Amino acid sequence: MLPVNTTDSIFSNFLVTGIPGLEAVYIWISIPFCAMFLITMVGNMTVIIVIWHEQTLHVPMYLFLAMLASSDLGLSLFTFPTLLRIFLLNAREITTSACFTQMFFIHTFQDLESAVILAMALDRYVAISHPLHYHSILTDTVIAKIGLAIVVRTLTVQVPLPILLRRLSFCHSNVLSHSYCLHPDIIKLSCSSTSVNSIFGLFVVLSTMGLDFLLILLSYVLILKTVLCMASHSGRLKALNTCISHLCAVVLFFTPMICLSMLHRFGPRLPSHVYVTLANMHFLIPPVMNPIVYVVKTKQIRDKIQKLFIKKATKIAQAASIT
Repeated sequence: MLPVNTTDSIFSNFLVTGIPGLEAVYIWISIPFCAMFLITMVGNMTVIIVIWHEQTLHVPMYLFLAMLASSDLGLSLFTFPTLLRIFLLNAREITTSACFTQMFFIHTFQDLESAVILAMALDRYVAISHPLHYHSILTDTVIAKIGLAIVVRTLTVQVPLPILLRRLSFCHSNVLSHSYCLHPDIIKLSCSSTSVNSIFGLFVVLSTMGLDFLLILLSYVLILKTVLCMASHSGRLKALNTCISHLCAVVLFFTPMICLSMLHRFGPRLPSHVYVTLANMHFLIPPVMNPIVYVVKTKQIRDKIQKLFIKKATKIAQAASIT
């Protein structure tokens, strides 16, 4: 039996929420979400495989893109299945341990993606402002150190979150307002003091995604300054064109996240479907759209994907002819 929502009980399970008001059409809603999940898996895996196999793509821009695709895959694997489980099976119950684990991985991959987008902004700044020294600045060693720093920073701030949640009791309600477990959502249900959790959670957001966003803005101010100093109009357009894919990633990732964070902490109480929609946009849309944007806007990626599939098709045809 599912836990009963009373203030006299201490809950050991949580109930996640689908899309309020649309319960009758969950089966139909699951179809586009299944398609999105499939596109996410195929698109990001294709990007990773192509960059892994093609030596000519082992340059900073594409190595960072492979990191972005990896974080998108991780984020999708901890969000889409829970949502589809609600739509297809109406299974909303999740144990406390599973909830905290899901929360940890969602926020970890969220922070990883934010940091990778910042690293990609650095890559664009160096490519445009210091083109002659691009490869001497962003060497393989530097890329490896950036990747290690991203992982260390993320784990340093994310590991304490589930540990701090373990000391709380939950008795106000066990119904979460989102389709997955998120830190601000969980602490709202606690009947213990959550001041430490709230302060540390705000510190994590400001020191990771908040700081990353400010540094990305700074990098584009410097990029714009460099571009405006270029004498050639075609050169300015070419330089800005190399940033379009990255700008799309920035907008897709940060816009819903900023709106959701502001509404949770400072905004008026809005209908629950507003929060659910913003959360779904933040966690589900970037993993779907990022590989599409980069494949459409990056000729090298398109060409290598075509080459890879043609090579695979040729091998299959040769094997078929032999048998």
